[in-house]
Amino acid sequence: MPRGLILAFGFLTRIPMPVLDDFREQELSSSAVWFPLVGLSIGLLLLLAVLLGLNANHWVAALLVMLVWLGVTGALHLDGAADMADALGAAHRDPERLLAVMKDPHTGSFGVVAIVAILLSKLVTVAWIVESSEVTLWVLLLIPAWARLGAIFWSHSLEPIAAGSGERFKWQIPEQTIWLWGIGLFIVTFLATSFLFAVTAVASLLLWRAYLKWRLGGMSGDCLGAGIEYCECFMLLALGLL
Repeated sequence: MPRGLILAFGFLTRIPMPVLDDFREQELSSSAVWFPLVGLSIGLLLLLAVLLGLNANHWVAALLVMLVWLGVTGALHLDGAADMADALGAAHRDPERLLAVMKDPHTGSFGVVAIVAILLSKLVTVAWIVESSEVTLWVLLLIPAWARLGAIFWSHSLEPIAAGSGERFKWQIPEQTIWLWGIGLFIVTFLATSFLFAVTAVASLLLWRAYLKWRLGGMSGDCLGAGIEYCECFMLLALGLL
């Protein structure tokens, strides 16, 4: 297994990975090119959770999906969503205050609301997907991959607002790699689901980038994590509205 892929799994998931000797920080940046593949692996685990839960009912299947989703990611991106919600709620357009709140390890009321809203959105929409005969379960494979492609897209196309993981992932990500992943995922999504959903997935990444550019003028590691969670929710909710 390539070192970059091991690092990508080690960073984005709680799946045990081999310990790498002679680790260099630059490798963490280059590992980001594997993020969509990690997303596909997470999606595969979600599909397996659905199959286990279908023996009971759609709510049990949805709950199993949520538990697997949280367990395999370690709630890493939920933490970013909570930090960003707290910062936006408390900053009052003060950039220094925003960064200070983002760095605070404690979770405030805005962060709690964000976590609850994300979890409820996913639980209800996944239950509907499992129960519905109109939506293919393949969306659960593809949505995590799109969201993690978003992370490298946002880090590549936006300036960092603070030093941290977001800044590190801006290094050494070839633009053509992002295009290749995007085109590949678009084709697979079109074939497995629909053209409209493929467009919706692309739109979710572009909308989050536009929001970060407008509201913050750039990105940070927390913004990338929050984007993964919100784009996953956006794509799930869009399925019920398309």
